[in-house]
Amino acid sequence: MLILYYIGNEFATWNAGWDAELGCVECSNMNETIWFLIKMLLSISIGLVLMKFAKYIVVVLLSPLLSIISQVVEKKLTNNYYPFSLRQTLHDVRRGVRIAMRNVMWEYVFFLVILIVSAFGWEQAHQSPVFYLTFVIGFFYYGFSFIDYVNERRRLDIDQSIHFMRNHRGLAIAIGTIYSILILVPVELGAMVDYSNFLEHPFETLGTSLLQFLLWIMASCSPILAIVAATLSMHELVDLNNNQFSQKKDTSKKDNIQRINRS
Repeated sequence: MLILYYIGNEFATWNAGWDAELGCVECSNMNETIWFLIKMLLSISIGLVLMKFAKYIVVVLLSPLLSIISQVVEKKLTNNYYPFSLRQTLHDVRRGVRIAMRNVMWEYVFFLVILIVSAFGWEQAHQSPVFYLTFVIGFFYYGFSFIDYVNERRRLDIDQSIHFMRNHRGLAIAIGTIYSILILVPVELGAMVDYSNFLEHPFETLGTSLLQFLLWIMASCSPILAIVAATLSMHELVDLNNNQFSQKKDTSKKDNIQRINRS
C-alpha cells in the first residue's frame, strides 16, 4: 500500500512545465496547450486512482484472512460455523474483488463530480466545504467492503447487499472511518529504526522510535479492527443466530465432559 500510495502521489503532484504565475511554459500554441492539459488530467487521474485504490487493494489481498476472522468472531458470538470449502473461499475472494472494484469506480465518479463543483466555486478546490464530502463517501464504501463479508454468509447477492447498505449508511460510514483513519496515520518506517543520534539524544530517539512503532501497529491492525467491528455490529443489527445458512457446533458432549471433570 505504501508503494502504491507513493507512486500515486508522484503522479498526482506532477507539474512539469507548469509555473504558478506564467502557466504552461511549454505551450507555444493551442495544440501544445491541449496536449499539456490532457497529460496533466491523465496524470492526476492515475495518481488519484492509485492513492484511492491503495486501501482497497489491502482489503482485496486480505480478503481470505478477513473472511476467516469474521467467521471466528461470529462463532464466538453465536456458535455458528461454516465448513471450509475451497470453492466457497474462491467465491468469497472473487466477490470481494468485484465489490472493491465497484466501490472504487463509484467513489472515483463522485470524487470527480465534487472536484468539478468545488473548482467552480473556490480558487482552491480542496478548501471547499463540499470537497469534504469525498471523505464521507470514501468511509461509506470502505465500510461497505467489510460488512459485505457478513452479507455474503447470509447469502445476499451483490444487489441485495447494495440495497442493505443503502438502508444502513451510518453503520458503513462508522466502520469505514475506523479503517481509514488508522490506516492513514503518518508512519515513517525510517524514523522507527534510525538510532544514529541515540548517543546524543537517547530519550528523544527512543521516544520517536516507540511512537512510530505504535503508529505502525495501529495501521497494521486497522483491517482487523474494522472486520471485527463489522461482525459485532451486524450481529446486533440482524442477530446472526438466525442465519439459516450456518451450522451449529454440537457442544453437548463438551459440556458433559466439563461437568464430569468438575465433579
